[in-house]
Amino acid sequence: MDGERRQTSEVLDFWFVRSQPRQWFVKDPAFDALTRERFLGLTRRALSGELDAWGTEAAGGLALVLLLDQFPRQIWRDTAMAFAGDSRALPLSLRAVERGWLEAEPEQARRQFWLMPLMHSEDLAVQEVALPLFERFSDPRTADFARRHRDVIARFGRFPHRDALLGRVSSAEELAFLQTPGSRF
Repeated sequence: MDGERRQTSEVLDFWFVRSQPRQWFVKDPAFDALTRERFLGLTRRALSGELDAWGTEAAGGLALVLLLDQFPRQIWRDTAMAFAGDSRALPLSLRAVERGWLEAEPEQARRQFWLMPLMHSEDLAVQEVALPLFERFSDPRTADFARRHRDVIARFGRFPHRDALLGRVSSAEELAFLQTPGSRF
């Protein structure tokens, strides 16, 4: 158990203490490489289900959400693997809401990352659940991003910027959308 707590702390410390918010959402090859170097093995273990027990308590659950939802986006940027943990992260995010972990979390940044699997979902019903949570538990800028994500799913039923990576054929409307400023997030 001590090993698990240490690993959980390492994940949370790396993301919320040692990293800067500006690093979280921009393409930065150096930050991606650092994330890969430090957490590739742990992320693979999370993806394989080896770390599912972490999801039984709040701190471990949040670390697991990062390993499943955010770290793959850094480690495997611009590949289909970037989304490999989404389906495993989503139930953890919903569990955090149901168990009151989200509401009990005093730090806005941590609440935001609890909710990110909802924003990343290509299910409109999930997006509709997410929006009021982002409005309540995050800042206005993040809530606006959540709204934009929901609007894209409402319009297309998926995120067109993922199509090529996931081997999906884009419609003419999706291709035109991808040419508009701000369409890729």
